[in-house]
Amino acid sequence: MCAAQRTSKGSTGTGEDQPDLSHVLSCAYGQQGDSRLYEVYYSSLKRFIEESILDCHRAELSQVYYPLFVHMYLELVYNNHENEAKAFFEKFSVNQECYYEDVLRVLSGFSKKEHMLGNNTMLDFRTSQFVLRISRDSYQLLRRHLTQEHQENRIWKIIQQHLDIETFDGMPRSKAQIDAMSGSLAGEAKREANKAKVFYGLLKEPDIELPIDEEDDEVDNEEGKPRKKRAKKDGTGSKSKKQDPNAPQLPKKIPFPELKDSDKLDKIMSMREATKRIRLGPDTLPSICFYSFLNAYQGLTAVDIADDSSLIAGGFADSTVRVWSVTPQKLRRVKSAADLCSIDKESDNVLEIIMDENSASESKTLYGHSGPVYGISFSPDRNYLLSSSEDGVVRLWSLQTFTCLVCYKGHNYPVWDTRFSPHGYYFISGGHDRVARLWATDHYQHLRMFAGHLADITCTCFHPNSHYVVTGSADRTIRLWDVSTGNCVRTFTGHKGPIHALAFSPNGKFLASGATDGRVLLWDIPHGMMISELKGHTDTIYSLTFSRDGEILASGSMDNTVRLWDAMKAFDDVETEDFTTGHIQLTDNSQELLLGTYMTKSTAVVHLHFTRRNLLLAAGAYNPCGG
Repeated sequence: MCAAQRTSKGSTGTGEDQPDLSHVLSCAYGQQGDSRLYEVYYSSLKRFIEESILDCHRAELSQVYYPLFVHMYLELVYNNHENEAKAFFEKFSVNQECYYEDVLRVLSGFSKKEHMLGNNTMLDFRTSQFVLRISRDSYQLLRRHLTQEHQENRIWKIIQQHLDIETFDGMPRSKAQIDAMSGSLAGEAKREANKAKVFYGLLKEPDIELPIDEEDDEVDNEEGKPRKKRAKKDGTGSKSKKQDPNAPQLPKKIPFPELKDSDKLDKIMSMREATKRIRLGPDTLPSICFYSFLNAYQGLTAVDIADDSSLIAGGFADSTVRVWSVTPQKLRRVKSAADLCSIDKESDNVLEIIMDENSASESKTLYGHSGPVYGISFSPDRNYLLSSSEDGVVRLWSLQTFTCLVCYKGHNYPVWDTRFSPHGYYFISGGHDRVARLWATDHYQHLRMFAGHLADITCTCFHPNSHYVVTGSADRTIRLWDVSTGNCVRTFTGHKGPIHALAFSPNGKFLASGATDGRVLLWDIPHGMMISELKGHTDTIYSLTFSRDGEILASGSMDNTVRLWDAMKAFDDVETEDFTTGHIQLTDNSQELLLGTYMTKSTAVVHLHFTRRNLLLAAGAYNPCGG
């Protein structure tokens, strides 16, 4: 499937931005101590941490093992001490955390100075300092030991040059607290990175009156008398009619096109569906409808389902995009220009007569890409479909003519994902070039770039208010970007592998993420903190989605299961006073929050979608060789 391909792509070097790498390496690793003593230095530091200090400081100071090991090894390699480097690696690589295994595997290939040139992993290590968060008391212990011991001065110099140690006052963190936030290729996120104000609230809904449903106009009551006509309530809640105090302020709002009549009709339909929505909870779980793609194993690379659940699209390794209707209404093209000239444009059913009945079919195939299609996304109004591919372009397709309207070029390498804004018009893309780009459908060039990740951007998602986008990366971090300024306003660390799934809660306050480590992490957007860790999946998590009321979170994985989690309980259990300390003590309550596990016969779950009435739709490719 596509995750394996994405990960392998992310570990290769592009060489695009490394013309001065040899000079930078010379600055970083040109000066060194006695190469024969590196093992002695590292062993001495390990002995000090493990034998000479109190237990409460040991977990924090053990964080220096990995970044120090990496830079000492690279320094030996760069200065042509091949034998010493090999011995150093063999002796100490086994002491590193298991979630760094893939990075250590890459490092083991650097046995000569020439191997370091033109490699992206090498670029990451030399351009970014590894961030550690340590209590002030623990830091003073480390500094005192390294500066007083003459033989440890080389280690202290490496720490000063390549590590960014952020100290805080108070008690040292426990091993569990540290492990929860570790795993990123560049260490933890700095506290300052999550201090900016985030306007996570929802925008005020346009004033659209919901017409009275004719079938409910008059209903006999128990006495046989007709009831008075009544307007239906807005199922989205009265809150949407008022300005949310946490929503983006007017000067900050990004422009959206005016609503067309068709958009207003669709909103009315959505509001009607909301009145019939089932309220989910621990005692009322959703029904699940699974769409299996047959004869597509190793071919299906992306899936999306339209917001109104009427269409499903698949991206395939053979460069095609296929769209299916999942309702009795077949897919039809608009008539040719010559035929359109002869129709009555004033007719009441003009939208129906412009469609060509001869073109009606259950599915359509879209041709144009020259590489596997890795990301697809329906526009909210279902008039357009986006697709991104290994060929480095994003294409916009018309679902009226089933032709490509625009080919957006800007990425130089495979584009792993693309997503429409919930309000339409804008979309986001991210790929192997480590950059996310913001586009508008009527501009052929991108409007903004979001740069900062150290590896491929593997997944993207818009915030419900469309003023923020979130990106997940193979560098194991998640970043939240302000669309209007381009600034990164949140950085989340904690996953132990590349991120492949992101989903915002309907109220915009929380974020769920899934990765190759098989864990679902929940984040609080206002405070920038991890609030829960959901364990249970045994393979990469490819899809996450919240129910329309935000009560339940569904996760889909390569382990052939769909799992349902009690999202509201996870959010309600958070102690808000813990946010002030910046150190959340996560409790292992996965079994308590897990509401159900649903296995497929032999189908990895690639996509999940809640309908407007809270039916859960799932999709994936059947693997006849699995199970």
